[in-house]
Amino acid sequence: MSGIIPRQGLERIARKNLRKPDMSKIAPLIDLAVQEDFGHGDPTSEITVGADEWAKGHLISREEIVVSGMEIIETILTRYDPRLKLKMLIHDGERASVANRLGVIEGPLRSMLSAERVVLNFLQRLCGISTMTWKFVSAVRGTKAKIYDTRKTMPGWRELEKYAVRCGGGYNHRMSLGDAVMFKDNHIADLGKNFEPKLAKMVQQARTNKNVKFVEVEIDHVDDQLDRVLTIPGVDVILLDNMGQWQLRHAVELRNQAGKKPLLEASGGITLNNVLTVASCGVDRISVGAITHSAVAVDIGLDR
Repeated sequence: MSGIIPRQGLERIARKNLRKPDMSKIAPLIDLAVQEDFGHGDPTSEITVGADEWAKGHLISREEIVVSGMEIIETILTRYDPRLKLKMLIHDGERASVANRLGVIEGPLRSMLSAERVVLNFLQRLCGISTMTWKFVSAVRGTKAKIYDTRKTMPGWRELEKYAVRCGGGYNHRMSLGDAVMFKDNHIADLGKNFEPKLAKMVQQARTNKNVKFVEVEIDHVDDQLDRVLTIPGVDVILLDNMGQWQLRHAVELRNQAGKKPLLEASGGITLNNVLTVASCGVDRISVGAITHSAVAVDIGLDR
């Protein structure tokens, strides 16, 4: 087989010390996938392949991608047959070109054919997310902005999808509601015009929760809200939702003039066409739901 990138030539997309997924959270998802596809066996492979027939299968990238999911493939394979082994050639967080071999699976051919679809389902989906994330990260290169995901993930897939975001060089927002306190417009809509004292009390209460990693407040308007939120101690991030370029630049200017250091996060309607414009406004973070909910599965095959 051709198309192996030399190890020294691989482009590493993900940040150093890439945090691996929690396999205890992923195991039930893998079990469900295997059960729904293999719950009644694989009579086709049993008819066509001998029980003792041994083979190698090559995981081939058919387009340019950032790899994610290789870390869990061997776990999937062992659900079918502990004799199936994976040799990784390109690792999670690395970039692969067309016709590159991502890895080699070796073992009983019957078991390999049975596992093929589930292996590819996971790998194609996760590589799609890491590749989409990488495109956004690449688009804002040279600015200070970091790309963050959201909670817009497939039910049951969050641990894996957020891992794929990390593989693509992005950052994770909240893993769950309990990770942070995020006062969005619907939470504080009834506070009224003089909302500062009420919101300040809520922020103080949030900071007493030992599980809360950060406190974020959403504002809808810069001129009549941002300056007042900046006076509230304990706010780590201010969310600038669905704001235009002028508003974003104005928000950055007001934050800098105030000498305050809450991070400014832009969100809402972010696409590959406008993400650089948003980043150039000087915001610190850009949250993009599309990197998970709109990522398209990439083309990867298993060839003998």
